[in-house]
Amino acid sequence: MVHWPAEAERLEQLRAARRPRLVIVEHGPPPATTDALEDWLRAPADEADFRVRLETLRDRAARHPTAMVLTDGVLHVGNRLVVFPPIQARLAEVLLDRVDTVVSREALTKQAWPDGAPDGRNVLDVHMAKLRRLLAGTGLDVRTMHRRGYLMHCGADDGAIAAIAADAPEA
Repeated sequence: MVHWPAEAERLEQLRAARRPRLVIVEHGPPPATTDALEDWLRAPADEADFRVRLETLRDRAARHPTAMVLTDGVLHVGNRLVVFPPIQARLAEVLLDRVDTVVSREALTKQAWPDGAPDGRNVLDVHMAKLRRLLAGTGLDVRTMHRRGYLMHCGADDGAIAAIAADAPEA
């Protein structure tokens, strides 16, 4: 919860961190936004309205890919935490930055091993399998896009994924 306009700086910090925000507008117009992670209510707020807005915002945030924040190898997904080993953290970082976009094997390899990949044709595949296991139950999954790379997916249907695989250029 953020009071507007008194806590304008805090609101910007929460926006930058991609955290859900319920803005209580004390006076003047509400802040302009189209972000699904933000809603507002004019003060003094009715208790029932406040509870409904807060619950709706929580529900949206739990399903929203940008509400998932990866910091220092720890992924915050709603109320859940996933702790990644270093290589999976680097892979998750690039995939989360490009949700629903195909990321090439080359880009993932460079991200995971900045000093050069270890020998072995399937080293990336092994680490992607580990990443998939760590993400189980979070609402995120990693899809293999044959001959193209991998795609982090959150909440879209299989038809949307097929369209992305067919039409999207490699990232």
